[in-house]
Amino acid sequence: MIECFHDLNRFTGEPKLIKPTPTNTYFNESSSSRAVRSHQDALMRCVAKLKAVMPIIGLRNPKIGRADKTWDYCDPFDWVISFHSGQLWLAAQLTGDPAFVINAQARRQAFRHILANPTQLDHDLGFQFSLSCVADWKMTGNHDSRALALAAAEALSHRFNQAGGYIQAWNARPNDPASSIFAAGRIIADTMQNLALLYWASCETGVAAFREIADAHAQVTSTHLIREDGSSYHTFVFDPASGEPFRAETHQGFADESCWARGQAWMIHGFAQSYLYTGNPLYRETSTRLAATAEKWIGDDTVPVWDYKLTTGEPRWRDSSSGAIMAAGLYVLASISEDKGRWIAFADRLLDGLITTCDLSNDPDALGLLAHGAAHVSAGRHDNMLPYGDYYFMEALMRSLGHNQFFW
Repeated sequence: MIECFHDLNRFTGEPKLIKPTPTNTYFNESSSSRAVRSHQDALMRCVAKLKAVMPIIGLRNPKIGRADKTWDYCDPFDWVISFHSGQLWLAAQLTGDPAFVINAQARRQAFRHILANPTQLDHDLGFQFSLSCVADWKMTGNHDSRALALAAAEALSHRFNQAGGYIQAWNARPNDPASSIFAAGRIIADTMQNLALLYWASCETGVAAFREIADAHAQVTSTHLIREDGSSYHTFVFDPASGEPFRAETHQGFADESCWARGQAWMIHGFAQSYLYTGNPLYRETSTRLAATAEKWIGDDTVPVWDYKLTTGEPRWRDSSSGAIMAAGLYVLASISEDKGRWIAFADRLLDGLITTCDLSNDPDALGLLAHGAAHVSAGRHDNMLPYGDYYFMEALMRSLGHNQFFW
């Protein structure tokens, strides 16, 4: 079981930047058998790119890349709003450079604004606040950020449907009956990666309810979103009043019975991360099943297609964000698995594929790190830079090199 690595007793006087010492607890392979130098060089390029584009991006938060390799930026409540912040905090951890800290902390007001608008809160509070306010608390001991993160965890816990034992994903839109029907009683794969905010809050406060809600949702997810063959649905719908399970559907995948690659990746990472907090063997087993199925379907490829069950003739857009999320999750899985060599090798292959075919860190025109992301193919958003792909690329590179202190 993991402990919160933030120790309040380490702080006296004004908050200051903590620079955790990287440790290598489960990577024993020699440099000759793993691409250590390649990953280290790529990580250094990522940090340099972040520093170089800071005066261009400012306090805006990237949402999706344009064809000219610049960004469209988030609106105030976008689920993507935290991923650039997360990159800045990773860079601060690696370098101790106060410029990254100042730029990340200057975004705090944006997250305060989210909490001040209750109708805008949904299951993505975990993404939004783990990579901003939890990161700030863990890195600098800022009590304001801690309070905001705990308030976000409280809001996330209020989305729990007791009848069904799950966290409601999305909200109905005012004066839009169709969206109300669509959102009601719906869970999605992405939420597994948001549960870390609840586990952190339970660890931080001693309030068991945060963990109990996260555990209940993880159990429901393992039962209803994962098929017997280790593939996954994107969403599942319950009766919101009785909790009766209705049906599985997709929202961003190719079809209801297909397997959206990023959803599979969210759950590989999310279940492995949940095991670190709880020691529940179901979570390790579930992450392993999901990873084994992804490994089988990818075959000799190195960058996943956006959906693993496409029919003949469908566009086979690559999704670098799925590869980055999955690589990071595989390194977490390796840390808890008896078959760690298998998952390290798979994660290394995915990272090497991203470096070879998608890496923009050396491109002077690019404001982001990875090309060939698939945001929402059925909505026409594909072959883009994506800030979540960029964040997980950095996280995966760091995990590959033995770093083990993150914000989840």
